[in-house]
Amino acid sequence: MIAKPDKSEIRFLQGRQSRWREFQFTLKVMAEFIKGFRALHFVGPCITIFGSARLREGHPDYEKTRELSAAIARLGFTIMTGGGPGIMEAANRGAKDVGGRSVGVNIELPFEQQPNPYLDHTIDIRYFFVRKVLLLKYSYGFVIMPGGFGTLDEFFETMTLIQTKKIHKFPVVVMNEEFHHKLMTYVDHMIDAGTVSPDDKQLFLYTDSIPLAVEHLRKNTIDHFQLTHEVAQEWRPWRWLLEG
Repeated sequence: MIAKPDKSEIRFLQGRQSRWREFQFTLKVMAEFIKGFRALHFVGPCITIFGSARLREGHPDYEKTRELSAAIARLGFTIMTGGGPGIMEAANRGAKDVGGRSVGVNIELPFEQQPNPYLDHTIDIRYFFVRKVLLLKYSYGFVIMPGGFGTLDEFFETMTLIQTKKIHKFPVVVMNEEFHHKLMTYVDHMIDAGTVSPDDKQLFLYTDSIPLAVEHLRKNTIDHFQLTHEVAQEWRPWRWLLEG
């Protein structure tokens, strides 16, 4: 028989913050959200493209992202990215190639990630979690290009929100089968282990084909949500509300 532990013997480590500091942090987070909501209020339905900041012009994935982004922009979507270099730059550049809209939600980092030059509008955000909410909030679909920890974080958070029905069943496309092969093998491993449902693998499209990716996005956004092309805009930004 196991004796009940004596709770009086437990000593807790000191670590709580002052209530005032926590309140100040809450205000900072709220201010970041308000800044983001106002700045992106008029961007229109977006497709967000995630990917590495390290793959520069001339890399096959950079060029493929640029081509894919241009094709998505032709559907009428605004292309949204994290606003930085690499795959993000390629996506914004592809939109500009065909006269599409291009926006970025840039993260403030100690080593200064600078916004790429292909943005119609950009906003700098201090907190990663605020940035991720903004990248999701305005988007009807998502493309996962090759990337690192940040890209995988954004992919799996998006999948979790869709899986748990916290957001609509928006289309997700994972591009570059060779790069993501081991990731898909691990997803199969989780299915075999019973930690992921087999049906969850149907929540994203895994492909190398740009036409297939674009058609998947079109069918599950424009057709599914009955999106229409905008007419003359009645509402204009209110500068005093920081709408951009």
